[in-house]
Amino acid sequence: MKNKSIIEEAEDVRRAVEMVSLGARMQMLEAETSLSRERLLKIYKEVRGMSPPKGMLPFSTDWFMAWQPNVHASLFMSFQTFFREQAGLSGLPAVLKSYHLYLDHIEAEGLEPVLSITRAWTLVRFFEADLLQQASCSSCGGHFVAHAYDPVHDYVCGLCNMPSRAGKGRKRTSVAKVRSRFAEAE
Repeated sequence: MKNKSIIEEAEDVRRAVEMVSLGARMQMLEAETSLSRERLLKIYKEVRGMSPPKGMLPFSTDWFMAWQPNVHASLFMSFQTFFREQAGLSGLPAVLKSYHLYLDHIEAEGLEPVLSITRAWTLVRFFEADLLQQASCSSCGGHFVAHAYDPVHDYVCGLCNMPSRAGKGRKRTSVAKVRSRFAEAE
């Protein structure tokens, strides 16, 4: 941290605290701040009261293709697109604002969040690396996460063509609620 101003360091600490409070993993903190690993560990322990989890980050685009993760990832990416195109934000600020808005929408419907902040951040990185794209549903017109370079001419989303076991988990969720929330985000 040579020649780093106190203000820049304070901003890094503020960002790290916000990311940790949202549940970010260490790899995300290290990539998005210029703080040392030791400093990040101290911040993590102070904010969460425990050591950070160990292990690899999610690395497969396939996780985002399952029915429920795809709906949540698509909702998040709609917010991300809005902040990028309409508000002129990019990078970490856009991810954090999009994730806060995602959590607000999920909480308003009484649902459990499916995306963690680290998965949301990874999702954006997959888009930036051209591993994923948004496809328009030919039935409802919504924009959904799809593999890059997959043909999307007659794409039908998971809300319009739900799998038979969708919504049969712990808590039944009204598909109409999810669909209306998603339409509002568009």
